[in-house]
This record gives sequence, C-alpha cells and structure tokens, in this order.
Amino acid sequence: MAARTVTRADLSEAVYQEVGLSRNESADLVESVLNEISDALVRGEMVKLSSFGSFAVRQKGERVGRNPKTGEEVPILPRRVLVFRASHVLKNRINSALSRSNG
Repeated sequence: MAARTVTRADLSEAVYQEVGLSRNESADLVESVLNEISDALVRGEMVKLSSFGSFAVRQKGERVGRNPKTGEEVPILPRRVLVFRASHVLKNRINSALSRSNG
C-alpha cells in the first residue's frame, strides 16, 4: 500500500475539480469546514460525519506512568484527548478495498 498523505491542498483541489468553484474558493471552503470541526471539538461537542465517522474529545484522568529507561514512576497529568471512531460504512469500504488488492 502506498504511504501517500492527503493534504489540505489535495482536498482543495478535489473540491475544485468536483464542485467547480475557483481554486481560492475551494481552499476557503476546505479551511472553513476544518475550522468548524476544530471549533466544535474545542467546545467539547462531538462531530459526526455520516458514512465517515465521529470525532470526540475525551477527558483522561491523572495516572502514574513509568519511564521505560529508568523504571522511575512519573505522574501523567489529566488531559483531553481526541478520539476518532470510524463508521461501519468506512470500515467496510476500507476492508473491501483491501480484499480487492489482495485477491
């Protein structure tokens, strides 16, 4: 499988090709969507994209970790983490693409 990364520029180009907006308008649209998703997550809201998946922010409590080099116990402070859960549609699409490339 190719280790290619899809960038904002790639998304903007796809919008430009599919929708027919200008390149600047396409870039602004992609930026606007990403900003809205980010802002919602910062506010603690869940973001659900139908047939894709959902993003949520979870609160993790303080716990004790261990430095793997020294074995010394180190406190890990409470923090918020971003979690993504893929939809069944996305999982099935990925797995069917995988089975086609292997078969």
